[in-house]
Parts: sequence; structure tokens; C-alpha cells
Amino acid sequence: MKTSILSFGLFLCLFATSWAQQFEGIATYKTDRKVDLKMEGDMDDATQASIQAQLKKQFQREYTLTFKGAESLYEEVESLEKPSPKAAAGGIQIMVSGGADVLYRNLKNNRFRTQTEIMSKPFLIKDTLQKRDWVLGKETKNIGNYTCFKATFTEEVSEQFMSSENDSIVQEKKIRTTTAWYTLDIPLGHGPSEFWGLPGLILEINDGDLTILCSKIVLNPNKPVEIDLPTTGKEVTQKEYETIQQKKMDEMMERFKGDGRRGDGQQVQIRIGG
Repeated sequence: MKTSILSFGLFLCLFATSWAQQFEGIATYKTDRKVDLKMEGDMDDATQASIQAQLKKQFQREYTLTFKGAESLYEEVESLEKPSPKAAAGGIQIMVSGGADVLYRNLKNNRFRTQTEIMSKPFLIKDTLQKRDWVLGKETKNIGNYTCFKATFTEEVSEQFMSSENDSIVQEKKIRTTTAWYTLDIPLGHGPSEFWGLPGLILEINDGDLTILCSKIVLNPNKPVEIDLPTTGKEVTQKEYETIQQKKMDEMMERFKGDGRRGDGQQVQIRIGG
């Protein structure tokens, strides 16, 4: 009897795995970010409001997650309208970069590749996936036609900003909780951006500032799904890339400290990203 039960359990496990591998499709996501920008000094309310509006618009982007079995590819949808930064009152110009990354994941091999750039220099990050400690909840809600379950994880993150009090770079640490909503109707561990590892496809992410929401899913399309691995850029590990990124960020902050002047018709560029 025990042998029969074990055999039946193994059959169900293999059936579930085979069933999940049959899923392929394309999910479309839209991103939005809460902007709470406070700049000290002689900047008037109208200028601050203009900067906030510029930032909010540039963070509103569209991405596709192409998935097939254990593989997925996440990339930004190319817009027909090429964004061109506008100068707000006082000569302030906002430029948000770093949105053209291409992220490939293979959950079976526990590997990922990210095609990205820093200061227009291309990099190809190749490394091992690091799984988050998701806490699965019982709360549910509907996103479109899909019933979704709640999951959360908490982590410590660091933020850098320029302090006007002593004209120096300040680093702050804070605790951030991210909430995900995933559906068991698509039993694959994929998700948008850096988020993955749940029992079903992630349809929504919110960390208090960033929101990523799935707006459309095409399952098992007539044309077979193809996933092309990103190949462009200097190959580095995740740790090597973060070291290079931090060095470039420090250099950029130092330049901003020395050259970032407001008023008298001077133009200041605020760059966010690589």
C-alpha cells in the first residue's frame, strides 16, 4: 500500500511539472513610481512641481515578460514617441536612464543574464539566481480574470543622496517590504523585473514606491514563443557589476556636487539610473 501511495504521489508530481512546462506566452506590465522629491534652497513650488511631473512621466513605462517553461525574458517595449527631456522653470532638466535592460532567467538551471549599460558602456551580467524568502499569505484578490494570492518579503536597502547642509554624499539604510500578487492559474515561477520564485506567475508588485502591474496576458499564442538570450556587453558577475556601478555613481555625485548650480539661468541635469 505504501508503495502504491508513493508511486501515485510521484506520478502527480511529474504530471504537475509536465503540465507547467506546457505554459508559454507573453505578459505585458506597466510601471509607475511614487515621486516625493524635496529640494532645498531658493527653488519655488512651481519648479518643484514641474520636476515631480517630469519624473513621474519618465517612470511610467511598459514591459513584456516572454515566458516558456523554465525560461523568461523581460524587456522594455520600445516607444514610438522618443522621450526628450524638457527643461522646467529655473533650467532644471530631468533625465531618467537605465530602462533598456534585457533580463533573461532560466529557473531550471538557476542562472540569469542581464544586458545593461553604465554611462553608455554595455555590460552582460551572468550569474546565479538568488531566491528571496517569500512569505506566502492567504489573502486573495482578482487581477483581471485571474485569482491572485498575496506574498511578501522584507529586506534592508541603502539609498544615497546629496545633502545640502554639508554638501556631501549621505547614505541611509531602511527596511522595505515588497508585496507580490501571483496566480496559480499559470503555475510558473516567473515575474517582472527582478521578482520571481513564487508558485505562480507574478501579476503585481508594490514596494511602497514602485508599482508593476500586469495589464495583458497572451497564453499559448498561435505563433510559438521564442526566447533569445542577451549577448551584448562585457561579461561580469553581479558583484563585479555592482562595484563598477558604485564607482560610477560616486563619480557622478562628486561632479554634481561641484557643478550642480541653480539659478542665474544655469541648467542642472538630474540623472537617475546607469
